[in-house]
Amino acid sequence: MRQIKILATLLLLCQSVFVFSQQRPERAKIIITGNVIEKTSNTPLEYATITLKNTRNPKLIFGGITDSKGGFSVEAAAGNYDIIVEFISFKPTEIKGKQLTENTNLGTIALAEDATQLNEVVVRAEKTTVEIKLDKKVYNVGNDLMVKGGTVSDVLDNIPSVSVDVEGNISLRGNENVRVLIDGRPSNAINVSEALRLIPADAIEKVEVITNPSARYDAEGGGGILNIILKKGKNKGVNGTFIGTLGEPRNNGLSGTLNYKSDQFNLFTTQGYSNRNNPGNALTNSRYLNDDNSTRDYMNETRENDRVNKSYNGNFGFDWFLDKTWTWTNIVNFRKSSGDNIDNVFQNYYDVDFVYDYTRNRINKEESNSKNIEYSTNFTKNFKKEGHKLTIDGSFSSNWDKNFAFISDTNTNSTDVSFDETANLQEQSRNLFQTDYVYPFGKGSQFEMGYKGDFVKNTTNYSVISDGTPRPEFTNILEYKEKVNALYVNYGFKVKKFSFLFGTRWEDSDIDVNQLATNDFNNKKYDNFFPSAFVNYEIGDQTNASISYSRRIQRPRGRQLNPFNNLSSNVNIFVGNPDLNPALTDAIDLGFLKRWDKLTLNTSLYGNKTTGAFQFVRRESGDFQNGIPIIISSPINLATEYRSGFEFTLNYSPYKWWKLNGNFNFFYAETDGDYTYTDFNGNEVVQNFDNSATSWFTRLTSKITLPYKIDWQTNATYNGAQRTAQGKNLGNFSMNLAFSKDVLKDKGTVSLNVSDVFNSRKRMMETYIPGVVDSYGEMQWRVRQINFSFTYRFNVQKNEKERKPRNGGQQDDGGDFPG
Repeated sequence: MRQIKILATLLLLCQSVFVFSQQRPERAKIIITGNVIEKTSNTPLEYATITLKNTRNPKLIFGGITDSKGGFSVEAAAGNYDIIVEFISFKPTEIKGKQLTENTNLGTIALAEDATQLNEVVVRAEKTTVEIKLDKKVYNVGNDLMVKGGTVSDVLDNIPSVSVDVEGNISLRGNENVRVLIDGRPSNAINVSEALRLIPADAIEKVEVITNPSARYDAEGGGGILNIILKKGKNKGVNGTFIGTLGEPRNNGLSGTLNYKSDQFNLFTTQGYSNRNNPGNALTNSRYLNDDNSTRDYMNETRENDRVNKSYNGNFGFDWFLDKTWTWTNIVNFRKSSGDNIDNVFQNYYDVDFVYDYTRNRINKEESNSKNIEYSTNFTKNFKKEGHKLTIDGSFSSNWDKNFAFISDTNTNSTDVSFDETANLQEQSRNLFQTDYVYPFGKGSQFEMGYKGDFVKNTTNYSVISDGTPRPEFTNILEYKEKVNALYVNYGFKVKKFSFLFGTRWEDSDIDVNQLATNDFNNKKYDNFFPSAFVNYEIGDQTNASISYSRRIQRPRGRQLNPFNNLSSNVNIFVGNPDLNPALTDAIDLGFLKRWDKLTLNTSLYGNKTTGAFQFVRRESGDFQNGIPIIISSPINLATEYRSGFEFTLNYSPYKWWKLNGNFNFFYAETDGDYTYTDFNGNEVVQNFDNSATSWFTRLTSKITLPYKIDWQTNATYNGAQRTAQGKNLGNFSMNLAFSKDVLKDKGTVSLNVSDVFNSRKRMMETYIPGVVDSYGEMQWRVRQINFSFTYRFNVQKNEKERKPRNGGQQDDGGDFPG
């Protein structure tokens, strides 16, 4: 029960800090600074509480909390104080009768763990589901019941500002131009969306949402960055967690983390196996048009998918504490998966009066296999001066994807049967080198510089055989090579209540897109500067405002470039565009953060301008299938896209047993551009894609502690409608439910969650191309999912406050404002 008392004391102290900071008498102020660390490992302690109690006037109290580097700065009136430094599960330190008459640095204060408190835990201390900071949001996965038994995609779809559509495409504030990192490094997977569906949610510690990154981050991703941090054990001794899951449709899995830490080594591993079935469905009802837009005929297409996947995901690693200043980290990650997907397509044909004619049945049986292996290493040197650090990173990975499809095509008005076979073999290698140097100097000033080299090679071998005959027009080997070298510098400083961070990044890009079958070789070389600027103003102890600017880039990859793709539908075909150019984005963000004792509000006004933005267009190919025109969908560079919006996030705890988190985003998007192509009759066609649209989405999460310590979590999401250049995406509502209960003296937890309660999570769209087609479509990637999971922990307290590891980690672990 002692931890309950500690938690209650900590909450009361935070509330007292806020209340008394609002009631300070007007008198000369002084600044009290210092740093708080963990005594054993010298690790900075974030969110430690500092309280100053005036010995002559007990009602006069000042206080604050430490930042991510363990530093604190408390404004107080001159006087004699008892100073108390506290952190949950640590022995508090008290400095009695300290006379403070001028600005004072208390130096470094080391706290030791209180073993007695740790052994007497009955009710755990919970981290908030979302930690809101001025420059980013940090989503802690451990508390979210919704994702038990799920994958990384499920985790991302529960994060404020982030949406994952039914096809796995990720968007941030409605913008799909997002960079996804894993432990601060780009994913080495060929298909990132598919790879994220293979990593279990239980392997994730947290996700960082960075809407407007500084120059120290990769310039890739005009919409922002999502950094997925995987779990690594941090507690001393042997400890671990094991999770078993059963689901309907089939979602069976077993995963676990195991960790051993001593004074010299930290050994850790995460292992997971899953066997999933993800049935889905789609439909497209099309009315084909004559040149005068009158009806020619109809075709309604329905599709049933039955996806089965078996996957293994594991890593092994160690931290070697060479001495008090040097840490060497090595990690090996391995992922393997195999899957089958039966795509059963029915096409019902009708004449101009909608009288039934005949039905075609197209069955696409796919077999896929994937292997991915990555080795990463990190050296971190922490110098004597707090925050003075050098990190050196290397990452080497290979990925193999094999996909074979066997397609049969029959129809009710003929005895003919056609067969297609496709093979899609992809191999990708990635080598990454990086070094970062941080040097703090003066009061609240910091200089950063670094280099990064990212070298990728991807080869896609695609072939088609129809009725035993090779189809050379559908056969190609696409070779993609990308070499990016980058240098960056950042300088941050603090002047009174203002914090400034200015930087620039230079990236040199050398890209080859080669179609080996047709001897079509394309090389694109360009270099760009990516400046960034951040200004933060501390209005009060609990209130901040900021303005930031950055320049970003989006390079086309993978499916967007490959001019050959699958033939699951013979009349609606996606084709990549190897001539796509990168899109450049200028982004500005105005932020405001306000904290009360029970409520945290984070709002943002933002605007983006993207030149060469990607847009998917549909056009007639000139070919016909049984009289039906074959429609080609392909990405192109349109001229300019303007995007602006307003967002706010609320964390509210009206009672100890009830926590609410809400997120709302409204945005406006405008596209200016024309598309010109030559149709199958040799005529030049100019399409005007000028379009403006507004849309919005909102998400509300409620977590309630019921009697008998049962946790109940509800998540409701609504994505508003949005016009597109050739139609409209319709609005959609979905809801998830979850319950959990601690058992076995809190060493175990049983959870039940229902994803998509109403089975309503679909992509619904309307498309209208004058003189071609008027259609309505729906796509549901996965039907309603019910999961039951059991978690068992040993030598680990549930949701225990994690301290940052001694090694500095990757480039994206830092970037806070100085001071």
